Amino acid sequence: MIDEGYEASIEQQHLVLYNVPYVNSSGAVKKGTLVSTLEGSFAETTLRVSDHVIMFAGEYPCDRNGRPLETIRNTTRDENIAGRWVVNHRFSSKPKRGFYTDYYEKMSTYAAILSNQAAALDPTSTPKSFRVIEMSDDSPFVYFDNASGRSGISAVSRKLAGQRVAIVGLGGTGSYLLDLVAKTPVDEIHLFDGDVLKQHNAYRAPGAASIHQLKEQPLKVEYLQSIYRNMHRGIVAHGEFITSENIDLLQGFDIVFLCLDANEVKATIIAGLEGFEASFIDVGIGVNLVDEGLTAAVRTTTSTPANRAHVHKRCRIPMRHAAGNNEYARNIQVSELNMVNAAHAVIQWKQLCGFYRDTEHEFHSIFRVADNHILSEDMA
Repeated sequence: MIDEGYEASIEQQHLVLYNVPYVNSSGAVKKGTLVSTLEGSFAETTLRVSDHVIMFAGEYPCDRNGRPLETIRNTTRDENIAGRWVVNHRFSSKPKRGFYTDYYEKMSTYAAILSNQAAALDPTSTPKSFRVIEMSDDSPFVYFDNASGRSGISAVSRKLAGQRVAIVGLGGTGSYLLDLVAKTPVDEIHLFDGDVLKQHNAYRAPGAASIHQLKEQPLKVEYLQSIYRNMHRGIVAHGEFITSENIDLLQGFDIVFLCLDANEVKATIIAGLEGFEASFIDVGIGVNLVDEGLTAAVRTTTSTPANRAHVHKRCRIPMRHAAGNNEYARNIQVSELNMVNAAHAVIQWKQLCGFYRDTEHEFHSIFRVADNHILSEDMA
């Protein structure tokens, strides 16, 4: 319905259709709200509707001449529904087959009964306004996620719902990680970084920071929170670095993404996460200048309570200061590598959750840019 332009929303186990044009007894075009109860749970197809009655908030609707539409009248009385709406009328219009096949048919039929009369007086009157739909307070999103619905993956997306996610380090890769995770239905996204937003950060992060924002030098986490809370409600900024003294802040998360340039800090954090029985994904990029061109490798390493041996036995995650000619450590601008690293980490997390199929079950991968090859190792 949203794809067709209806102002539809699911709230408090009810399907609501806002701003439906109708004609009142004075012959004026008004707008009201249709409310239907919802039954059962949704997968990828709508359910058969057993109740053909619908509720309406507004004056009693009339035809284009101001005569009440008595053929659909059921009851007229004020009712408080779910502590959220006051409806004034109930309508009953049963299809010839005796039932509506789905909620789309039910809602669009009633909307047409009312709005067709309004359109006879004002041809611009339509329930299909294509207005952005805000979500109810129990959703992690500020506005409706119709991208999942129109692509038919709503049920799969719900595998990510309710999770608490932590991102440690909000530089290049961490900021792209936030960009991706903010578009999932997780409950909370916690950001940990004590650094301020600097000029070079703007070239390794999604979006475009203004020169005014750079001059203000906000904390990275607060700058990014201010952007992504426009879409996702549960973003929490922690303007501090994770150390042995505050490692307890990382307890209780479903997944922790480690996006740190300082390898020597990871040993403490990883030891703490393993002590918490936490799952985490560590990312890393190696970039070197060779013959006036860059060679690069993008690493993604996953650790869960059931699969940790590879991290230590095979030294998959560097935990000592990186010496040598590493151009990335000197902040060369490689935003596309940050983006790829973040994407690989998010794909790995979604595989753990069952969002993506996973036939290899690798817990360590390296993407080599020079030969466009991905090496997958440490299969579960």
